[in-house]
Amino acid sequence: MTSVGKVITITSRKGGVGKTTNLLNLAGVYSNLNKKIIILDFDLYTNSISVSLNLEPNKNIFNLVDDISNNRFKEFNNYVTKYNDNISVLASCKDPRQATLINLKYIEQIVNYAKYSYDVVLIDTSHVLMDLNIVIYDESDTILSIMTNDPIDLVNTKSFINICKDINFTDLRILLNEGINVEEKYFSLYDIRSFLEYNISYRLNESFFIKTIDKYVLAGSILTLSKVLGDKEYKLLEKIALDLLKEGDCHEK
Repeated sequence: MTSVGKVITITSRKGGVGKTTNLLNLAGVYSNLNKKIIILDFDLYTNSISVSLNLEPNKNIFNLVDDISNNRFKEFNNYVTKYNDNISVLASCKDPRQATLINLKYIEQIVNYAKYSYDVVLIDTSHVLMDLNIVIYDESDTILSIMTNDPIDLVNTKSFINICKDINFTDLRILLNEGINVEEKYFSLYDIRSFLEYNISYRLNESFFIKTIDKYVLAGSILTLSKVLGDKEYKLLEKIALDLLKEGDCHEK
């Protein structure tokens, strides 16, 4: 295990773009590479990671923050739930009302606990831009923003690129997911790059569309651990996962 894990935040500017699915796919790839992964579910109002993995955590982020603030905290791993030998999850709040009680001043502390205990820290965020997300971005080594070939998504992603520039964040990667809404192809890759004035780091084509994906979600399966994807698709995700571990810089055109 490395002394300090890589912190990768997966985000998006709208729902339904495959953010959580692709985060879990990356976790599966890293697990196959025998790395220790912690998923921090900071999408506080949906609890999507636990739902997607069929986990029933005894403790979650709210319990962790509550114990830290009241001097009851002892060990970070007491609050995480294991999915397999390599993947663990710090679950989101079970009750969304608890999300409003999460004090942002503890976010840096939580991320530090995670990155000094695991090889890879994957952070899931809400697609709604809020103060919590800005704090998380500041604690991230790399941000992977997922978008689709959609006019609204395109405009919102450009806005997000400008926000990252304003906060001087230099390692933003854009993933274009064309494996969702495969019939919606409004723009060419050239059009997208030209509008964003930013490079597309990674692209998932229509071969990533899985008609029966709900079956795997209901079973709590991770696609990259279940041999659902073809060899070509898996190797591309593995290439992306390995590239995300490398130091990067601004991918502006």
